[in-house]
Amino acid sequence: MTISPANNMDVKRRNRVNTLRCILKSDRVSQMELTQKLALSWPTILQNVKELTELGLVREDGVYASTGGRKAKAYAPVGDARVAVGVDLTADHVGVVLTDLGGNLLKQATGALRFSMEEIYFKYLGGLLQRFVEASGAADRILGVGIALPGIVDGERGVLRESHALELRNVPLSRFTQQIPWPCRCLGAAHAAGLAEFRGVDGDMVYLSLDDTVGGAILRDGSLCLGDHLRAGEFGHMTLVPGGRRCWCGKAGCLDAYCSAKVLSDHAGGSLSAFFEELRSGDAGKREIWREYLEHLAAAVNNLHVAFDCGVIAGGRVGACLEEFGELLRALLAERNPFEQDASYLKWSRRPQEAAAVGAALTQVEAFLEGL
Repeated sequence: MTISPANNMDVKRRNRVNTLRCILKSDRVSQMELTQKLALSWPTILQNVKELTELGLVREDGVYASTGGRKAKAYAPVGDARVAVGVDLTADHVGVVLTDLGGNLLKQATGALRFSMEEIYFKYLGGLLQRFVEASGAADRILGVGIALPGIVDGERGVLRESHALELRNVPLSRFTQQIPWPCRCLGAAHAAGLAEFRGVDGDMVYLSLDDTVGGAILRDGSLCLGDHLRAGEFGHMTLVPGGRRCWCGKAGCLDAYCSAKVLSDHAGGSLSAFFEELRSGDAGKREIWREYLEHLAAAVNNLHVAFDCGVIAGGRVGACLEEFGELLRALLAERNPFEQDASYLKWSRRPQEAAAVGAALTQVEAFLEGL
């Protein structure tokens, strides 16, 4: 079969992109290691590294110790050759991050900011981002801005379909980006957080976000699964207890009514941190509430594990506390596991605080990498 010039160019481009991705995952790597990891020929790797070096995305980084022959050159990524801004926009605060091409966090800021559809809000947001970028010293390397919005985002139609947190329906995404002087991409906050948590993961994985609402994301074959109606990962509306507590969606027994962060913070004057402080101090009432919460959470996580047969990452504001307070959860999961007494499939969040903002920034990084 004859490969057309167009197809040949696509293959070359894909090999170059994969070479850069591999280097971005490494502190230092040799050309021989790249040939082995990518199963590409030496001349192909040699050409790719040369082109990426000329683009300023890769640099020589000394040599490896000799193994009897010529010393191999080491190469390292220039991760901050391009950077991206990520924004986590919620009802009462804004989080902003700067990431490099490897998804590494370079700078972050967060602050209270009550959401409003008034023009003054969007002007303030645009000014905030400009000041953040100027302070970073990276204005000439910005790829663009990714914005994580709490709700269901239809990027193709350019619409925020629905956001319970912001009390919005069918709002053009241009309203959120109109005061931002860089290319923008918007996506749902739970999907954005999933992108950050899935970074570097191969295969399948499920992300469960435990915030003031419960959501999540699904990684299938290395790609984010959005679903037929962009609702994939809306785990908060799985029925956990038929006829149970009333959910904000109007239905009864949803997971959200049992495992949102508000279930805990409502027992501590609206403060999740206060709840965990009292739990840490040994408060008997909080221990009972926490155990009930974990029993419901164990049922939900076990259901996800059985349904998808892959690892589950627990994130969000509650997820950030599970490494300290979650050993009981592992015990409950091991008991529920119908196949073996094991709960090692449950992973703690790697980015509990800034996941949504980092994931939003990664949309700009991915667009750049795919366009090389």
